[in-house]
Amino acid sequence: MIRTLLHGAQVVTMSPGRPNAESIDIVIEGDRIAEIGKQIDRTDAETVDLSGRIVIPGLINAHLHTWQSALRLAGADWTLLEYLHRMHGIVAQHYTPDDIYIGNLAGALNQINCGTTTLGDWCHTNPTPEHSDAAIEALQKSGIRAVFFHGTPNRDPDVGHPLAEIDRLLDGSIRAHKLLTLGMAIAGPQYSTSGVAVADLGAAHERGLLASLHQSGGQPAAAWEAVRAAGLFGPHSNIVHGAGLTDDWASALVEAGATFTTTPENELGHGHCSPITGQLLRLGAAPSLGTDTETAVSGEILTAARIALAHRRGLDHDRHRQATGMMSTTPSITCKQALSWATVEGAKALGLTDLVGRLEPGMQADLVAIDTRALNLWPVHDPLAAGLHASIADIEAVMIAGLWRKRNHALADVDVDEVRTRLTESGQRLLRRAGRSTITRR
Repeated sequence: MIRTLLHGAQVVTMSPGRPNAESIDIVIEGDRIAEIGKQIDRTDAETVDLSGRIVIPGLINAHLHTWQSALRLAGADWTLLEYLHRMHGIVAQHYTPDDIYIGNLAGALNQINCGTTTLGDWCHTNPTPEHSDAAIEALQKSGIRAVFFHGTPNRDPDVGHPLAEIDRLLDGSIRAHKLLTLGMAIAGPQYSTSGVAVADLGAAHERGLLASLHQSGGQPAAAWEAVRAAGLFGPHSNIVHGAGLTDDWASALVEAGATFTTTPENELGHGHCSPITGQLLRLGAAPSLGTDTETAVSGEILTAARIALAHRRGLDHDRHRQATGMMSTTPSITCKQALSWATVEGAKALGLTDLVGRLEPGMQADLVAIDTRALNLWPVHDPLAAGLHASIADIEAVMIAGLWRKRNHALADVDVDEVRTRLTESGQRLLRRAGRSTITRR
């Protein structure tokens, strides 16, 4: 068994009851953390000197339409309505399995490069089994840990999720792959009839699968009541965005144990309405984070965490100013909370709390080493805050299940030039098929 001793770093474990940051060592055996503590002596392990670095748990991007990577930032100026029309109404119709494969591969590798070790891949342009298989093959090839949320394109509200395909995938390669989990990307009660919404969530629950669904574009539709009456909201339900939820609905969902994923940069830019971070915090809950679509924003989950933090602090300052005439005298949210949204809460949202999101003995060895010697982070007065404010250039190394997937600021065992070439060809081909003038602004 491979043993690795990480020595010399400031470690942010995100584990309850421990300090925000500690000068401790980490011993990794195989794919798990075996030991943490001060000045560990293990002569049977390869010692990696991480002096001048911060080690944090692997970051978790809980919601990304990874298949869209070939059209990166083509819709940076789109509104939500334009995105839905252009991406889903036009471009998505031209995706082949090969396009799905390279989009997922490049997107997953980019996530690793950004420090993400676990991805919620919300795949809903897979009209054939070959599309789904290509997406899964790409995730496996990348080496990322992922929940593959199987979705369907342009389904009518009265058409249920294709359960035969879900069962096929359950019996396929995902079952044998230790880093992949299957979930269902359902239309949900906002975009389905009551009967379909109940049936889809019930089917996910019967199979022990996490069901993820979108909510935005107005208050909850009538089908939400049908799902609640059926008792189908719970920890196996993940609400993406949540924009438009009333306080009563948010409270009911929190009480039921449902999780939430907000994609703050995308939501603010596209027009989903304000992220529900504050609404959840007032209820004693917290969001996980996603970056949603790289047609609109970059895929950096730490950027999403900082935007969520700054947006919520700004609203809290405004509220305090309106009440008292001046801004808040103490911060309403801390950097530790924001980092937890990209680690602990992400693991909870994806049903992986016992595996990832914290650095503890017995947990999977998913972690990120941040080089703090660059001028944008040096000197490090607060390691946790420095970790939250790191950029891609600071992400020196990424480990997933005990294997280095990024080392010395470069992805490991990846022909990046080949990936770039194939991604460029896919993007150009898709724009050509769809008609470039209908997609990009002039």
